[in-house]
Amino acid sequence: MVKQALRWALVIAVLLFLYAPILTLVVFSFNSGKYMGNWTGFSLRWYVELFNDAVIMRSLWITLSVALIAAVVSTILGTLAAAGIHAMKNRHANLVENITYIPMLSPDIVTGISLMLLFVFAGIKLGYGTMLLAHVTFNLPYVIFSVLPKLRALPQHQYEAAIDLGATPGFALRKVVLPQIMPGILTGLIFAFTLSIDDFVISYFTSQDVSNLSMTIYSMARRGLSPKLNALSSIMFLTVLTLLIVINVRSARQGKKETV
Repeated sequence: MVKQALRWALVIAVLLFLYAPILTLVVFSFNSGKYMGNWTGFSLRWYVELFNDAVIMRSLWITLSVALIAAVVSTILGTLAAAGIHAMKNRHANLVENITYIPMLSPDIVTGISLMLLFVFAGIKLGYGTMLLAHVTFNLPYVIFSVLPKLRALPQHQYEAAIDLGATPGFALRKVVLPQIMPGILTGLIFAFTLSIDDFVISYFTSQDVSNLSMTIYSMARRGLSPKLNALSSIMFLTVLTLLIVINVRSARQGKKETV
């Protein structure tokens, strides 16, 4: 009993250490006063001011549009790339996989500067388009490694068997392969969307005339902390948390189906 109580105490202490700052931020986003640490009453004032701020709303639109487009494009390309890797011989597949891991392991600042130099060298003006291309680029590996395990879990020669039984290649792909790898595709899509919303460093180096939410928050914080930042950060945190819960629930359900 004592050991179990100590374990729970340790778990609770770690969770408090990790989430107490975020909880404080969320609580004070509903504070009617302007100063942190001085609770003056419950209010939605800062959420109202947040949605009336033209700069933040423009940044929100840019963030959501880039995240949605980048997630869809990277999911399509990543799924095709995963299928190509799966069809390779083992030696070549291992080489391509190791190369694909590099963007995931590289620091964001290295990726951001590299893409910026590439765009400048190619004569492409930094802006919305380059930010979108950068987001597609760094999302691709996450989609590939979400779809690839599902492809490898498929029964061997199932696609060829469907064709031998009279199905066209397109019909066999839609009705045999896609339904079985769809959990991996959806997981990759959600991962890509979440990573795109959260990104700051790569967006900062690959855009010039536009700012996403992370860049806007950074510029606002440099001028001084505003309670609107509490409201905005709370919304972003809850959005990302919801998406992560969806990913974990889907993974748990898929794991149960595979064990049955």
